Amino acid sequence: MVELSQFAKRKPHQLSGGQRQRVALARALVKRPKVLLLDEPLGALDKRLRAQTQYELMNIQDQLGVTFVVVTHDQEEAMILSTRIAVMDAGKFVQIGTPTEIYESPETRFVANFIGSANMFEGRITEDSADHVVVRSSDPECEFYIDHGVSIKEGSKVWVAVRPEKIRVSVSAPENAAANQLSGTVRDVGYLGNTSTYRVQVADGQIVEVTHPNQSRPRGGKHAVDWDDVVHLSWEPSSAVVLTE
Repeated sequence: MVELSQFAKRKPHQLSGGQRQRVALARALVKRPKVLLLDEPLGALDKRLRAQTQYELMNIQDQLGVTFVVVTHDQEEAMILSTRIAVMDAGKFVQIGTPTEIYESPETRFVANFIGSANMFEGRITEDSADHVVVRSSDPECEFYIDHGVSIKEGSKVWVAVRPEKIRVSVSAPENAAANQLSGTVRDVGYLGNTSTYRVQVADGQIVEVTHPNQSRPRGGKHAVDWDDVVHLSWEPSSAVVLTE
């Protein structure tokens, strides 16, 4: 099951780190436990081997039907391995849910920043209905429109959280002037091959992080958005979450 039959005659010191991890897993599973606790099970592996072993663990768990309780500080590992995640802060569970719920609908700023990353915009509620919220930021010209209610008093202090990949970036202003729009200057560019990350400084000095997929090859090695460009940021009302703590 752990795909080590061809190494059965080898001594422990002749096995790689990943192979030793699989031997340890086999020793734990051979007794058919109802629940198996794995404490940082892939921590000693390099990134590539860790990614491969994550999917092997998922397949083994699916075959055996054993409940795995995995303790990890690796957010990506938690998202891949789990059907439910319990996020802890100071020894207490602060949110429990599916990976999608935890990532897309965090309940606190801690969860939003701990699982992935999020841009936080501070503001006060000017309108709260069952199907939308309007938040006025510290910038008097900036207003956020979110398509869910929060049921708290108007004037209350809140934070609007937006994931970097939810934000559109362009050098030309969007055609429809509406809420959820900011402009700023590109201060840093991180090229990662499949994606680029832009750090944009907006009017009040805040740095907004934007992740953009590189779907086409840059011409002449120059990117559509570059350092010191003045750019426009925008996102859909469904892309943001209002947080009260």
